This record gives sequence, structure tokens and C-alpha cells, in this order.
Amino acid sequence: MKGEKNLRMKNARNDAGLSQTDLAERVGATRQTIGLIEAGKYNPSLKLCKAICQTLGKTLNDLFWD
Repeated sequence: MKGEKNLRMKNARNDAGLSQTDLAERVGATRQTIGLIEAGKYNPSLKLCKAICQTLGKTLNDLFWD
């Protein structure tokens, strides 16, 4: 997914009523990292992907895989 905007993650975050900062704090990342993931400019570790999914109530398929 690198190089392609992650609108699924951004939409899920917005649907959960979380800012990038809120999500970052809950998953142990920085706001900048969340922004880069959503912009398609950072390929997160599986550990971070799982934490994001758990926080947003989504699966890896929902947010990261085609």
C-alpha cells in the first residue's frame, strides 16, 4: 500500500471520532507517523497495524490489505 493514500484508515479514524493525535496516543505512535501512514508515505510495522486495527475496531483486511 506504500505510495497510495490510506483513505480506509483515515475514514475509520474519523468515524471513531478520533484525531490523528488521539489515535497516535492510543497506539503508542506519533501524530506524524499516523499522518504519514494515511498519506501513504510510511509502511507501518505489523505490530503498529494491529494496534491501529484494535483501536479502531477493524481488521487488517479492512484497513491495510486489498
